[in-house]
Amino acid sequence: MTAPQVVHRPPGHDVVTGAPVVTAASRISQMLQRVVDGAVRATGCPPSIAPVWWRQLAVALGCLSVVCVVGLWIKGQAPQEMGSVSGALHSFGRLSALLASDLLLVQVMLMARVPFLERSFGQDVIARTHRLTGFTSFHLIWAHIVLTTLGYAASTQLGVWGTLVDFVLNYPGMLLAVAGTAALTMVVVTSVRRARSRLRYESWHLLHLYAYLGVGLALPHQLWTGQDFVGNLAGTVFWWGLYAVAVGCVLAFRVVLPLVRSWRHRLVVHEVRRETLGVTSVVMSGRDLERLGARAGQYLMWRFLDRPGWTRAHPFSLSAAPDGFRLRITAVHVGDGSTGLDQLQPGARVLVEGPYGRLHEGVRTGDKVLLMASGIGVTPMRALVEGLPQQPGDVVLIYRIHSSADVLFRDELAVLAAERGARVVTVPGPRIPGRDSWLPLSAAHLGDVEALVQLVPDVAERDMYLCGNAQWMEHARAAAVAAGVEPSRVHVERFVW
Repeated sequence: MTAPQVVHRPPGHDVVTGAPVVTAASRISQMLQRVVDGAVRATGCPPSIAPVWWRQLAVALGCLSVVCVVGLWIKGQAPQEMGSVSGALHSFGRLSALLASDLLLVQVMLMARVPFLERSFGQDVIARTHRLTGFTSFHLIWAHIVLTTLGYAASTQLGVWGTLVDFVLNYPGMLLAVAGTAALTMVVVTSVRRARSRLRYESWHLLHLYAYLGVGLALPHQLWTGQDFVGNLAGTVFWWGLYAVAVGCVLAFRVVLPLVRSWRHRLVVHEVRRETLGVTSVVMSGRDLERLGARAGQYLMWRFLDRPGWTRAHPFSLSAAPDGFRLRITAVHVGDGSTGLDQLQPGARVLVEGPYGRLHEGVRTGDKVLLMASGIGVTPMRALVEGLPQQPGDVVLIYRIHSSADVLFRDELAVLAAERGARVVTVPGPRIPGRDSWLPLSAAHLGDVEALVQLVPDVAERDMYLCGNAQWMEHARAAAVAAGVEPSRVHVERFVW
């Protein structure tokens, strides 16, 4: 008599037929994913890769919004107001307010995790653009306050301070606008690099949420007193449409889609293990994880529900190539978000946003790849060594660490190198004093380019993936470009906040 055959059914599949179980959450997730991926399939590009024209379209839409703002300002009697000093001041004050409002909404959309933008630019480019537009809009807000106050003061007997008091006390929505400006000022002040470096990520993240409050508080002031809203159909349609798109993006991609994905995949902590002193790996399991679309080299935003501070998401890269059943992250204990990882208990529920990032095989332009990592930046590189399609010799990993004792994934990298035909080179040692370099002190007799060419003679023929300390990455990138690597083939994902 033949023993019954035992067939393994992945989580989320029917135990009898093996077919995927379709739930209401999975239907909603599929609908949202079709909207996100429809244009990608139409271009013939694999998931997580955007055609060049996506970038061009995004930039064109941003410029078009500015053109529309200026056009509406001109249509709103701007030329007629230039006949007097007070009129000119008031008119330019109104223009600065309109441009500031447009850029504030652009900021919101930039950080709404819109897949169209994420796949086009990558989070590091988006974050830097967000920072630039943020400071620009802040300066325009204060230009609006100064110009408008001076414009009204020039036509009354109240003076500058009397005009300010009159605005705040007698104009609809002005108290809310003052509160909104205060909230935005707090966000900008804490975003200055010197101030930001002294804040914990968790504190900065909480303060940064006040940007949404500031934008929201400014809206009634525009609606009730703005010349481009009151009695102006084109302006009303444009601004309401822009606000609707911004709010819709935040709700859809920062709230609804992550909740639906988390419900659909039912991620839980499967295993917690200590890699070295101060470094912890967490393995998550769930159902239908192949449909999450995560790829080696990417990162996700994680919330672990069994500990304090779960409302704040933290970015951690995958440290192993996804296999459809497990996801693994590895982090060094440097803040509240990563320090508590070793206290997680198996079975704890996990909320997830993503996957994000362009540090994956989809941006690769050729067969040969150079991976360069420093410190904990080796986590996505270890996943790429495992996940990149390759022939022996195609992939080289240069791993920069302070000392040989700091090597992470020593045994795993050795096994992967043997199995995949990759070459792993560790470069240990302290920094070179008084010299900006990616090299350690032991290689101080070599130039940055010379050392790189010695380690990888065909470096100019390779795509380059970089992850590590920001300054170290700049030095490594400069050496690679000087050695002949095309700048467009250098792929970097900076975690900026």
